Amino acid sequence: MAIHYQCRHCRTKLGSLSDRAADSEQLGFHSLTEDEQHKMIRYDTKGDIHVDVICEDCEQTLAENPDYHQYESFLQ
Repeated sequence: MAIHYQCRHCRTKLGSLSDRAADSEQLGFHSLTEDEQHKMIRYDTKGDIHVDVICEDCEQTLAENPDYHQYESFLQ
């Protein structure tokens, strides 16, 4: 089981932790609200965890275009 991080906007793969080297508390998942966890974290049939975050490029775009925050994803 692994944990995979990808940008929720551009879908760029940002990194992975193999063999679940950390539990959800060590990763900070416990500090997310239930709604945030539901939106950001998915589990696949192999037991891998997929976490949607925002990459630096998309974060910069959001900073330059604050109105984009209203969209779940501003790239298609």
